[in-house]
Amino acid sequence: MTDNRPDAARRAGELGNAPEPIGDRSGTVQRTDEWADTTLEAKSAGPEIGEASLWSDAWRSLRRNPFFLIGSVLLVVFLVMAVFPQLFTNADPRDCDLARSAQGPSAAAWFGYDVQGCDYYSNVVYGARISVAIGFLSMLGTLVIGVVVGALAGYYGGWIDSVLARITDIFYGLPLILGAFILLAVLPERGVLEVSLALIVFGWMTAMRLVRSTVVSVKEADYVQAARALGASTPRILLRHILPNAIAPVLVYSTIFIGTLIAAEATLTFLGIGLQLPEISWGLQINSAQNRLRDAAHLIFFPSVFLSLTVLSFILIGDALRDALDPKLR
Repeated sequence: MTDNRPDAARRAGELGNAPEPIGDRSGTVQRTDEWADTTLEAKSAGPEIGEASLWSDAWRSLRRNPFFLIGSVLLVVFLVMAVFPQLFTNADPRDCDLARSAQGPSAAAWFGYDVQGCDYYSNVVYGARISVAIGFLSMLGTLVIGVVVGALAGYYGGWIDSVLARITDIFYGLPLILGAFILLAVLPERGVLEVSLALIVFGWMTAMRLVRSTVVSVKEADYVQAARALGASTPRILLRHILPNAIAPVLVYSTIFIGTLIAAEATLTFLGIGLQLPEISWGLQINSAQNRLRDAAHLIFFPSVFLSLTVLSFILIGDALRDALDPKLR
């Protein structure tokens, strides 16, 4: 029997790919639409799979990093000390006796006594609460401002990006310590909230630039375009598809920067423009002991060691996170 079909149809039939009857084309179109929707959903879900792999690989790397383990142990100790100082000392930090003024370490007082005759070990332990609280409050504020401003500048671009970038440059003109010094000088009170506010106002710019650069590099990616095609709103695209890509660099930066903020608070207080008595902080203790270095060196030594170890713990963790989350450093 002779096959009179056109060559293209005959070859399709031989390969088992003969076209479907005309009556079934509506079903074919429906299946094609379903396939397209599934493909777009898979593309939009792509970053979640990548993020899971990234964080699982990072965790495996961190568990084998001795610097991360040392930093984590130190950080846990200081966090517990800040939240539950009673676990480390039973002495009242405000129970003072001038007859014991500036006495050195002994069996009765491990760190000796301060100028007012108060147990210095108890004061150093309770000083962790204020210093760590200011560090975390300041870091939280800088992240909120930096993430919001950076996301808006990077996503919308144009004149919005230009305006926000110039505002950021203005704040960059003043260093953190100098800017906080000027702001605190005009405030009537200088408590925990006031010092944290001063550090936030002049500390959010680097986080903003990190988020902006990430948003600019990601906003035209295929999975973001797929989310737009599916009708996702701008807040959903930013929160679900773009900002998760900024977590890694911002997390590394914030972990290291929180140590810088704790040191900045101590510096401001040491200069006499930070916290005020009757607060208890390492900066205040160092400030009170600056004139007693020769005859009572322990008054500077112990709070300085605790301050340095706290800052070191955040730096060690931040460096380990950077190594674990950056594929180029593996």
